[in-house]
Order: sequence, then structure tokens, then C-alpha cells
Amino acid sequence: MATAIEFNHVSKLYRLGLVSTGTFREDIKRWWITSVQKKEDPYLTIGETNDRGTKGESQFVWALRDIDFKVEQGDVVGIIGKNGAGKSTLLKLLSKITAPTTGDIRARGRIASLLEVGTGMHPEMTGRENIYLNGAILGMTKSEITRKLDEIIDFSGCERYIDTPVKRYSSGMRVRLGFAVAAHLDPDILVVDEVLAVGDAEFQKKAIGKMQDVSQGGGRTVLFVSHNMASVRALCKNGVLLENGKTKMIGEIGSIINEYMSSMVSSENIPISEIPREGKLNNNIKYTQIQFLDFNNNSITPHTGQPLRIRVRVHVSSPGFKAATFTVTISDSMANPMLIYPSSMSTPAFNVAEGTHYFDCDIPKLPLTGGSYRVSLWCGINGVGTDHLENKIKLDVIDDDYFQYGREISANLKGKVVFDEHVWHKSE
Repeated sequence: MATAIEFNHVSKLYRLGLVSTGTFREDIKRWWITSVQKKEDPYLTIGETNDRGTKGESQFVWALRDIDFKVEQGDVVGIIGKNGAGKSTLLKLLSKITAPTTGDIRARGRIASLLEVGTGMHPEMTGRENIYLNGAILGMTKSEITRKLDEIIDFSGCERYIDTPVKRYSSGMRVRLGFAVAAHLDPDILVVDEVLAVGDAEFQKKAIGKMQDVSQGGGRTVLFVSHNMASVRALCKNGVLLENGKTKMIGEIGSIINEYMSSMVSSENIPISEIPREGKLNNNIKYTQIQFLDFNNNSITPHTGQPLRIRVRVHVSSPGFKAATFTVTISDSMANPMLIYPSSMSTPAFNVAEGTHYFDCDIPKLPLTGGSYRVSLWCGINGVGTDHLENKIKLDVIDDDYFQYGREISANLKGKVVFDEHVWHKSE
């Protein structure tokens, strides 16, 4: 299989807040050192890692550092990572929107970029006119657009308004039209950044289907960036995980997603008071620790079909409350909820005094197959939330014989299903 894209030790350095070095004299000095004397750029040595959560000492930041991997022709590769990891910068380098500071990129074939869907649309022009304008911006010829015009209009779902000025379109309609044009390009390499995160559910499904046709039926090479892990898993075979501008992992997309999701959660039996919370919370009752125990209060790694006690420690900062409730939710590795255990559905509300308290959620027979899961915690007073950690805690489950029948769990069921007690019998 031929190589379509090569990233050879690619790095990108930016100066925060300013373009160039800040002074004309320093620009000339830098040019003389790098271009005439052929020496290393002096500013490269003071660049810092791209960690947006910390305060640095230097004004120079490596948005990307030493990225080195290859993409085979016809492969679909997902580029994933947290905000600020360098994903969009990587695609901009490949699309030649900006140049790498060090290293080089080799790409074989025509490249089309879906980085800003709908860029260049004129509000006073009709949808039909904007198809020609947007198509030209993306590199399509007039005859190519004309040949595909009916198909583009049908895909966009805007046929009734196609001869209406775009300024009267909703934002969703503009996105539909922009993606419809971009989706009908015929490149050898397609670079896609978050375009499937827009539009309604019906259009997202259609867009994912189109992307699958492009990659599978057309045999084109695709680099796809998204925070929607379900879309990444559906479209991609392999993946690259970026962290703080560096390559953390390269491999099969399932392993990449699991590593990414694992990096966003905490381990069990740890203090959780400092983990960032979601939403507006008063913290009158706050979770400070979680433990996974057996019914004898021994710390364990949970097994399928075995008893599990989830013990939480909470701190009450005010004199005390009545009607306190607690909820544990267990989700799969893609953050899809699988089990929910709300105290309000099974137990009278608790009265809690100021201070530290422990509460146990007992599961007599854990119904999960082996795999890695995410735990969410919520607590509230009279239904008003005081603390919430969403999918921040990791729960690993080991396969075991749930039905005590001597049968192992099929590999394709792991982490995907919930067991329940049942009986099969022959009906007369």
C-alpha cells in the first residue's frame, strides 16, 4: 500500500500575543541566522510545551512538537485529543494554511480541506449562487459544480429556498449548504475538522453516511478531527492521540479512544475533591472520595456477577440538611449511560449534619461485562444539585461467570451489554 501522507518530525512554534518576534531588528536577526548562516532558530530553544492549563515562563509555545507518522493511501485516520492539543494546527499544516517551523510534510495527491464549512458565502447571493462561489473557493471548476448541482442541492435539503438570498437562511441551513458543497469534492486526500458536529440529528446521520461513502467507496485518504467519539469510531480505522502538542499514541482507533477516555478520568479509591465540576453548584455537600469494595469492605477490582459496594465520602460544609439524595451512574467507555443508582428511587432522603459522612451503594450482582467504564456522581438537597462529577472516575470490571454456568463472556460482548437474571424453559 502506497503512503499518502508523511509527517516527518513536524513542529510548529508560535509566539503568544504577537506576530513575528516583536521588533524589526529581531526579525532581521532571526532571518540572518536561519536563512543566511543556516543555523538553528534561536527562538526554538526557549519554546515551551503547549499546556494551556499552566502558566509558562516563555512567550514561545510549541503548538506541535516532533509529530512523526505516516498515513497509508485509502486509510481513514482519526486525530483526537483535548482542546488545545494541536489537532487543528496539524490539519492546517497539512492544508498549507500555515507552514511548519521544523520538519516537513509530504502528501501525494489533491488535498481538500473541510476546516471552516461555509466560509466565503455571500449573504446577498442566493443559495444556488453560493454553491458556485463556495465550490470555486474549495477548488472545484464551474463545469464540475454544474454537473453535481442537483446532487448538492438534494443533499443539503434546502431545495425550496435555493434561489433565496442566504441572509434569510437559518444558521443550520447555511451549514447544510456549506457541507453539501464540500462533501461533493473529489480529492485524493480529505481533511475534515469537526464538521460533523453541526446541524440536526438527521443531517448528522446523512453527513456521516456521506463520509463513509467517500472513505470506503471512493478509496480516499481521510484525516478526521472530532470530539464526537461515536463518529470517530464509526468512520476511522486508525487514530492518533495528541496531548499538549505531542503524539501520545498511534494505533487502532478503538485502543486510541479508550486511552483518550481513560486520560479524562481519575482512578478509583482516590480523593476527588479537586476534580473540576460541571455547572453551577453550591458545594454545601461535596464528594471527596470514592471506593470500590466487596461486602466485607475490602478494596477490590469489580468482577462480573459479583457483589460491589460503591462507597462515597462527602463533606457537609453547613450546619446540616434534610432531604439529601445521592446518585451513581455508570457509563460505557463512550460515555453512554448503562446503569443508574439514585437513592431517591430506593431509599428515603437522608438527613446529614455538618462534617464528613460515608454512604454506600450496594449492588448484589454486578451486571456489567468486563471492560472499562466511567462513573458519574451527583448529590442534591430537595432535588437541587450541590455536586456533580460527570464521567470523571474510571471503573475497570473483570470478566467472570455471571450465570455460574461455566461459560466465558464472548469477546464481542465485553463492555457493551448489561446482564439480568432470567430463566429459559421449554413451553408445553
